[in-house]
Amino acid sequence: MKLVVDTNIIFSALLKRESKELLILTSSLHFEFFIPKFVFIELFKYKEKILQYSELSEEEVTELLHIIFENITIVNENQIPYEFRKSGYELTKDVDIKDSVFVALALALNSKLWSGDKKLKNHLIKKNRNLIVFTKDLLKEIK
Repeated sequence: MKLVVDTNIIFSALLKRESKELLILTSSLHFEFFIPKFVFIELFKYKEKILQYSELSEEEVTELLHIIFENITIVNENQIPYEFRKSGYELTKDVDIKDSVFVALALALNSKLWSGDKKLKNHLIKKNRNLIVFTKDLLKEIK
C-alpha cells in the first residue's frame, strides 16, 4: 500500500520510541512511504521542540530520523503535476494550505494520506474523499 506521510506522523514517531507511528514507519514490508521534500523544512523549523519533548539527544534524534527515512521516498514538490497541486489546494484551502502538498502528492500517487491532523482528516471525510488512512487500520495491516 502506498502512503503519503504527513509531518505530524513523523513528529509522533520521534517523540516516543515505542510509538505506533514508529512501528508502522519501520514496517517497510507492508507499505511504500512517500513524503514531499517540504517535510524537511518542518522538521528543521521544530527541531528544538522535538529535542525538548522527545527527551532525546540531538544524536539520538538524528539516528531515529535516519531509521525512519530509510523507508521513505522523498518527492520534490515540483514533480507533482499541476492538476494534482491545484486539487490539493482546493481540498485544503479552508483548513490549512500547508497540507495541500500532502494531499496533492497522495492524489498524484493514487495513494492514501496518513495524517494525525484531526481537522484535516475530518475536512477530507466531509468532502467525501477517500484519501485518509488511520493509524489503527495500518496497525491491523502489520499484525
